[in-house]
Amino acid sequence: MGMIQDFRDFALKGNLIDMAVGIVMGGAVAAIVKSFLDNIVMPLIASIFKVPDMAALKTELGTNAEGEATYMMWGNFVQNTIDFMILAFVIFIALKIASNMMKKAEEEAAADPSDEVKLLTEIRDALANK
Repeated sequence: MGMIQDFRDFALKGNLIDMAVGIVMGGAVAAIVKSFLDNIVMPLIASIFKVPDMAALKTELGTNAEGEATYMMWGNFVQNTIDFMILAFVIFIALKIASNMMKKAEEEAAADPSDEVKLLTEIRDALANK
C-alpha cells in the first residue's frame, strides 16, 4: 500500500495539477498560433513569392542518375522556422506577463501584511510595553 499512497500523494500535489493545466493551455495556445500562421501569415508570405503555398518553394539542384530532377525543398523549412519563431515569441510574451503578475502579487503580499501578522505584531508590541 505504500507505493499506492506515494503515487496518490505525487498525483495530487498542486504542482503536478498546475503543470497539467499548463500543458492543456499550452496546447490550446499552440493550436491558435498554428491557425494564425497557417491561415493568415503563410498565405501572405506565399502571395509575396507568387506560389500556392510555402511548401511549393524549391530550388532545382540538378538531375539524378535516372534523369529526374532533384530539388531542395526550402519552402517547408522557411515555413517551419517562421512557425517556431512566432510560437516562441508568443510563449515568451505569455511567460513575461505571468512573471510580472507573480511579481506584483508578491509585492502586494509583502506590502500588505496578513491579519495574522498584524495580530502577532500587536501582541508583540503589547508584550514589549509591559
